[in-house]
Amino acid sequence: MLISYQWLKEYIQLDDLTPEEAAEKLTLHGVEVDAVHHKGEDITNLVTGRVVSCAQHPDADKLSLCQVDVGEADPVQIVCGAPNVAEGQDVAVARVGGRLPGGMKIKRAKLRGQVSEGMICSLQELGWEGKVVPKKYSEGIFVFPEPVVPGMDAKPLLGLDDTILELDLTPNRSDCLSMLGTAYEMAAVLDREVKLPDPQIVPSAEETAAYIRVDVQSPAANPYYGALMLRDLQVGESPLWLQTSLMAAGVRPLNNIVDITNYVLLEYGQPLHAFDYDQFGSEKVVVRQAQEGETMTTLDGEERTLNAHHLVITNGTKPTAIAGVMGGSDAEVEDATTNVLLEAAYFDPGVVRYAQRDLGIRSDSSIRFEKGVDPNRTAEAGRRAASLMKQLAGGEILAEPSEHDTLHRQPLELDVSLARINRALGTSLTIEEVSAILKRLQFPAEQTDEDLLAVTVPTRRQDIAIEPDIVEEVARLYGYDNIPVTLPNTPATQGGLSLEQKKKRQVRRFLESCGLHEAVSYSLTTEEKEAPLVPENRLRVPVALPMSEDRSSLRTTLVPHLLDALSHNKNRSRQHVSLFEIGSVFFTEEEEITRQPDERTYAAGAMMGLWEEHAWQGEKKPVDFFVLKGVLEGLAAELQIDAVFEAAERPGLHPGRTAVIKNGGRIIGTAGQLHPDTAAAWSLPETYVFELDLQYLLEQQAEVMKYVPIPRYPAVDRDIALVVDTHVSAADMKQVIEEAGGDLLDSASVFDVYEGEHVEAGKKSVAFTLKYLDRGRTLTEEDVTAVHENILAALNKQTGAVLRG
Repeated sequence: MLISYQWLKEYIQLDDLTPEEAAEKLTLHGVEVDAVHHKGEDITNLVTGRVVSCAQHPDADKLSLCQVDVGEADPVQIVCGAPNVAEGQDVAVARVGGRLPGGMKIKRAKLRGQVSEGMICSLQELGWEGKVVPKKYSEGIFVFPEPVVPGMDAKPLLGLDDTILELDLTPNRSDCLSMLGTAYEMAAVLDREVKLPDPQIVPSAEETAAYIRVDVQSPAANPYYGALMLRDLQVGESPLWLQTSLMAAGVRPLNNIVDITNYVLLEYGQPLHAFDYDQFGSEKVVVRQAQEGETMTTLDGEERTLNAHHLVITNGTKPTAIAGVMGGSDAEVEDATTNVLLEAAYFDPGVVRYAQRDLGIRSDSSIRFEKGVDPNRTAEAGRRAASLMKQLAGGEILAEPSEHDTLHRQPLELDVSLARINRALGTSLTIEEVSAILKRLQFPAEQTDEDLLAVTVPTRRQDIAIEPDIVEEVARLYGYDNIPVTLPNTPATQGGLSLEQKKKRQVRRFLESCGLHEAVSYSLTTEEKEAPLVPENRLRVPVALPMSEDRSSLRTTLVPHLLDALSHNKNRSRQHVSLFEIGSVFFTEEEEITRQPDERTYAAGAMMGLWEEHAWQGEKKPVDFFVLKGVLEGLAAELQIDAVFEAAERPGLHPGRTAVIKNGGRIIGTAGQLHPDTAAAWSLPETYVFELDLQYLLEQQAEVMKYVPIPRYPAVDRDIALVVDTHVSAADMKQVIEEAGGDLLDSASVFDVYEGEHVEAGKKSVAFTLKYLDRGRTLTEEDVTAVHENILAALNKQTGAVLRG
């Protein structure tokens, strides 16, 4: 909601507050101001001018040579390229030395040989968005609708001295979708009075009923419908104050009648609709449910097909508006309109919400009706609009609106306990302090007991329904910063992190330290999205009422969404990206879901491009399988868990560069390169992914970390190169070495694997560094040789390995 600060001042005294101060007070009391925009703050030396003469530029077909009176002794010459410039117009002129939005400085210039001393401006050049500029001035300069004195400061006339407060409202605060609602909120914060509009209507002798009657056939959906009749109006351009008020709120001016309905909508939060009475085609308004397949064309030019759940306004024969959503084009107010049928109605929020979602129309009207408008403002808003139409368009207002009225307008009454308020807020407020806060909110309250207040909630606050809502209002107005800070004091709140939470943070810190950035994605996906990366027979959990087809089932893997994120980055020229995510996946064994799925916490990662780059040394290290494996081995060490990698094949992954990860014989994850076909489906280069059952890892009891002193005696290193069959893994060989090495073997590590020349076909050479150590003495050559020979014998027996010659 965009709030004009100048407009807001019409209802509440704010001269002692800057817009920033007012915004801060609103935000601190629960209505967040997302931004403060100062209109025209960078515009200088902008004045009103009158085009005294306008002639064709002698050397340019599309330029005009204008003499403009800017309040000085002599007119100034300005070369203008606007197609609509003409003699006698009152315009906005940026003088030489002035500035316009974007830092444009106005200088004396020569255009095709003619001197130009300034610039005649369009509204877009003055900072107004094109979507709010009247269509009449969407191309070309702006012309003042009323005469102005040349040489005046043009900024106040054009609303460029205003400040706009951009409210970021939560769905429950629909009362602030209006100027009056915001004024009430500001008044409660500042403890001031609200000045309400006072519509003045002098009706004619004739009654509306002589021209129009109302027949509501769906009273539950439309408990109030009021029709006011105005005759002999003059439709035309709105006065400038009305146009700038609408533009400041993000609404494009159209004509004085339509502009007034939009103005009152913004002022009261009550949508209205004006029909051309002569085009309405009947003396009777019939509100009914639409017929199945019935069609109508709305104001946006779209033909809509209706069903029996839609509520429509008709002339007794055909629909002329979709109730609360949008009017029809058949009875639209146009320049030739003279008689207006003005609708002020209350529609059931559920009916409007269904129609706007079903038809895909989200209008300013439907937004307010679906959240609930103030039933006590509906008729008042109609009278306000009628009085403005009389003031700005002439004509006469017929007496006694034609109405259907079964609307409940009684305010809600709630009993509120002082003890409940203080217990919830941790305060020691007195009954007098709470009563004073409720008085600022204009919630009448009467003390009925020592500890009890009977509170009357005005109908403008549709979000107040139960006692806790009143507690929240007291907290807001008392000030969140005034509520004392206390620690939780309940048996259920122990404070601190659980072991699982600590381990999750440990995993996050480690992966981030490795250069991976955390991603967060939806838990909802589709079967097609996951198909390349999961087994064909995997069952999934469908969503009963998905918000879209792309979110129709619960995910069983985290990887596809990470690939989406990589693809998004690649398409924006970010080629070197590594991401991880910790989140829930969902499994079921039922084809027909009858119980909750099994929810497990997984961790997954995806990496592409360079892993490391040292530009100065000219070194580049691309991501490969061993980089991925190293990250996972480091994570296992961080969690003090053994991880064994075994070659495997998995859907969507490269068959020769994929491994499963095991702990104690159980598969706990997968790591590998994306299959080229899978990578191509996401338009990715060579990419590596992993996925771990993190919940299993978090449940494992880590071994107690033991520290040992630095050895006092030297170690003995020996390197061996062994020739084995290519199918024998280095991990199996290392396990044999560690078992055969006994206590004297301190460590064994692979430093080379070779296949090719000088190695028999079907064989490979695997080289290990073995470190022997006795912490109590210096080893002799005989000690090491005995153990070393034992290791070689065990390797030959269990793996067929022989020393490479």
